[in-house]
Amino acid sequence: MNKGKLIVFSAPSGSGKTTIVKHLLGQEDLNLEFSISAASRAPRGEEVHGKDYYFISLEEFKKHIKAEDFLEWEEVYRDNFYGTLKSEIERIWALGKNVIFDIDVVGGLRIKHKFPEETLAVFVKPPSVDELKRRLKQRSTESEDKINMRIAKASVELATAPQFDTIIKNYDLDTAKEEAYQLVKEFVNK
Repeated sequence: MNKGKLIVFSAPSGSGKTTIVKHLLGQEDLNLEFSISAASRAPRGEEVHGKDYYFISLEEFKKHIKAEDFLEWEEVYRDNFYGTLKSEIERIWALGKNVIFDIDVVGGLRIKHKFPEETLAVFVKPPSVDELKRRLKQRSTESEDKINMRIAKASVELATAPQFDTIIKNYDLDTAKEEAYQLVKEFVNK
């Protein structure tokens, strides 16, 4: 099977990585396909199974872990697992496309470690932790407790930024989108 490139975007929740990834997916010259992660949680808001995530039960997720079906996985919060099924990457490579990930920092670094030459790992840095909190509250998709958990986790995630190939500072979304486009374009055309 012909392997494509792997483009990882990681950041704390609210940094803008999903918006940047969606922008890149709209750029046909990059030949990207979104890697749909598996999640052991229920859908939030308008999320759709098979489009945003593969929503599977906690029990089923643990069966996949035992069977070593994941390229990477993590228990992000207690009994809240996320991971990338190996079959998802194989599906995208079979289409002759490059894989783009919108993934947590631990998963992103695991992919980079497993495929060091094929992977571009990008960390999206938010303007500030206060801005992160404001963005998460503005979404109105989670409780105050969940938001506080995400903010606490953000400090740890921000400390991992130097381990990525590059950091995009998302102080201005249009600038961040253009910077991401140029980085990915250069990488996929190597």
